[in-house]
Amino acid sequence: MATGTTGGGSATAATPSSLAELTTWLSDSTARVIVLTSVFDFTSAEGTVTGKACKPWTCSPNPQLAIDANSWCENYEPSAATTTVTYYAAGPNPLKVASNKTLLGKGSNAGIKGKGLKITGASNIIIQNIRITDINAEYVWGGDALQIDGGSKIWIDHNYFQHIGRQMVVTGYNPVTATTFSNNVFNGDSTYSATCNGEHYWVALFTGSGDTITFALNYLYKTSGRGPHVGGTSGYYQDVHVYNNYFVTIGGHAVDAVSSGQAYAPTSASTACSTNLGRSCVANTLLSSGDLSLGTDTGTLNGFTASGFKSSTVMAASAVPSYVQANAGIGIVN
Repeated sequence: MATGTTGGGSATAATPSSLAELTTWLSDSTARVIVLTSVFDFTSAEGTVTGKACKPWTCSPNPQLAIDANSWCENYEPSAATTTVTYYAAGPNPLKVASNKTLLGKGSNAGIKGKGLKITGASNIIIQNIRITDINAEYVWGGDALQIDGGSKIWIDHNYFQHIGRQMVVTGYNPVTATTFSNNVFNGDSTYSATCNGEHYWVALFTGSGDTITFALNYLYKTSGRGPHVGGTSGYYQDVHVYNNYFVTIGGHAVDAVSSGQAYAPTSASTACSTNLGRSCVANTLLSSGDLSLGTDTGTLNGFTASGFKSSTVMAASAVPSYVQANAGIGIVN
């Protein structure tokens, strides 16, 4: 879907020299190619916050706690036991990313630690080959790795996500269009988990009004849910093309689409694709798994009319494990 995205385009590539300079370059109105050659660690840069939290999950071992952000505990878990926690202030305060930016990592150890990124109504952005890790992993509402609340032509490619408090990637209520998540590693291996199995639950959540997203060629390892979760807000719709992703050691569920969300992930090689997309359907393969509990309504395909969906090249499921393991993640494209 993100075909034609150029990011900072022909701007001269430059490497920021400090956390402050990176913050400014990402958020200003200048087209930029920002190259990271190391990990920019924001973890303790803004100090700590001590405040109320609750215990919505009573499983063991090591359940996540929930920070009482916007009175979440009172509104959604009023019966949960409460406690006081101290967490890093940088986590819930993401770096703002403006239009016409390329954020590119060099090698296999470049990125951002302790703080995520947020795109709000911006367009023409490339985020590639960076790590985003260690954002208050013990605490739900401790911070997301990547938030997009409205925007278009956004390409999130060959990145690595791990140890995140809340969502690894998430869209807000405003439409996120012509956007692709490709060749990323979502590593859910974690000490803390909402499902108490050492596997991160909050992977990808797409809820925008009119989202059009491709989610392809990603490696999801030791996750337990939302891989991705699509929909959930009445009156909104999302068209998300999910293909050629590799899910390994999933202790819960992978893809889940709910009210108004449309996730196209074919369970059989039906004729519906050739009729609607102009190509053959390619079925998924399940190994040591329960059933893929998606609907069978081929009317879902009526939403996938954009050329970005129709032009996708989808490989056979048997080819996906070797391809994704060799090509997803960092240290490959730069």
